[in-house]
Amino acid sequence: MQYQAYQAQSEWMDQLRLFSDLARTAVSHPLMAGHPISKKMLAACTVFSAAKVTHTRPDFGLQKVMVGEGALQREVNVIEEAVHVAPFATLLHFRREGVEAQPRVLIVAPMSGHFATLLRETVRTMMADHDVYITDWHNARDVPLSAGRFGLDEYAEYVMNFLDIMGPGSHLMAICQPCVAAMVATSIMAEDNHPATPVSLTLMAGPIDCRINPTKVNALATSKPFSWFEKNLISTVPARHPGAKRRVYPGFLQLSAFMSMNLERHVDSFKGMYKNLLDGDTEKAEATRNFYEEYFAVLDLSAEFYLETIQHVFQDYALPQGRLQWRGRTVNPAAIRRTALLTVEGERDDICAIGQTMAAQDLCSRIPPFMKQHHMQAGVGHYGVFSGRRWNQQIYPIVREMIHSCQ
Repeated sequence: MQYQAYQAQSEWMDQLRLFSDLARTAVSHPLMAGHPISKKMLAACTVFSAAKVTHTRPDFGLQKVMVGEGALQREVNVIEEAVHVAPFATLLHFRREGVEAQPRVLIVAPMSGHFATLLRETVRTMMADHDVYITDWHNARDVPLSAGRFGLDEYAEYVMNFLDIMGPGSHLMAICQPCVAAMVATSIMAEDNHPATPVSLTLMAGPIDCRINPTKVNALATSKPFSWFEKNLISTVPARHPGAKRRVYPGFLQLSAFMSMNLERHVDSFKGMYKNLLDGDTEKAEATRNFYEEYFAVLDLSAEFYLETIQHVFQDYALPQGRLQWRGRTVNPAAIRRTALLTVEGERDDICAIGQTMAAQDLCSRIPPFMKQHHMQAGVGHYGVFSGRRWNQQIYPIVREMIHSCQ
């Protein structure tokens, strides 16, 4: 009933937004434009329109990118190619026209209530020096029941299948939550001597060992018994959607949980947007609107994946304790010997604390020391690890150097 109630409320809010859009059109008329009351109404309607939750993936919008250095730097066209389409994800390739072979990198995007477009800036930066692919996860509410289950096993299997499709010599980069699945995929492929085992593995701000410096997110996951999460957070997709009757953890619940952790900051952002509109600072207002357009685009997670992540990653700490299994096989990170490892953390990360990702360094005990590296970035929070000025200027050069040194 939870999802059905949300659906009804969403449809009601859509009607209100329709009236808001009509009001915005009216107060934008030349006869009313410029009047103080009209300006306030226009700003209020614009802010109200921006505070909308959607369930459709935004566009990456990466049509061009600068490649090369110095006098050889040039702008090239970027073409998105769906290399392989599976029920729960598409292997998306950002092909750059006229660019010679560069290291192939699979970026594993988090499946945490948002679409892979949350990594738009990460992809844009990586494309300057790499042949970039990404796991473009599908909204679970759009996946028919006939496609079967999707849990941690399937997640890791998708990563392995995508690497196999990309071929030997590829690199793997996981951001946030999929760091565990990336470790699983690399461990299994290394143990099997799979030819497409990644040449390097970059883990960024991921929950490898949540026992270390627990955050509010970790505390929330351990504050209730496992049964509570299944009973209170899992809903059934309404009949109107392609994934009708599939059990999911709704994206709108995930969004609500994250917003509640920093509610004051989000409220201040919308207040700031309103003030910027009144002051005529459209550039700042547009930046805020663009951020929340992405942030409010939510993706439902399959119930199996969400619940298994809560149980194995956040409650049982199965990977660092050597008890995590994939398809009945114990996952053994020590099997990784020929894959270079880079772990990256943010000093101010309040989602995945310092030490949780670095734990992978000890788990991958058979990787030679000269093939392992850790970087802790001062002054950044969770999102600053893979977006923003310090990502571009300080973290990315380390990632690039590690990948290119393995070629």
